[in-house]
Amino acid sequence: MARTGTRDKMLYSAVELLRERGAAGVTVDAVLARSKSPRGSVYHHFPGGRAQLMSESLTLAGEAIGAIIEHGSAAGSLAALDRFGAFWTTILLESDYAAGCPVVSVAVGGSPDDGHLQPAVAEIFQRWHDALVESFRSDGVEPERAQRLATTAVAAVEGAVILCRVRRSTVPLDEVIAELADFFRTVQRI
Repeated sequence: MARTGTRDKMLYSAVELLRERGAAGVTVDAVLARSKSPRGSVYHHFPGGRAQLMSESLTLAGEAIGAIIEHGSAAGSLAALDRFGAFWTTILLESDYAAGCPVVSVAVGGSPDDGHLQPAVAEIFQRWHDALVESFRSDGVEPERAQRLATTAVAAVEGAVILCRVRRSTVPLDEVIAELADFFRTVQRI
């Protein structure tokens, strides 16, 4: 991720830590060390401390991934799936399989102090889901089925990312993308 000013460096560092260490691994000290920012900058840029930093970094990550899905969705479900898969392949390879989904890390690995972030996590996943539903609808899939297919796509891709990290290979993601693409093609013909 590109880094500009101190505030941005801190946010991007928090996103990277979410991807690599999970929500519990995002501490003020870790963000300061990763961003090489002075200690006083935390409360200058984030007066709410870690809670604000977590909230804003989660939003940043969710919006970035959401934009990728939405951009692909404008060209249909297969394009959305392709962009979603290509994004994760790049992240996995560039991080040497150390990075996963920052949103998932908050959903499943936050501390009790991160409970306030769960509504934001739900909204982010809903945004991704809604973009995929629209892509299926534009492909001619009936509304109820479009809902189920979007749920399947998000769950399968996010699960594949976890398997890729464990196996240190993009094969699980490649297989999931290929299988979903074949399935989506058959659904579009019905």
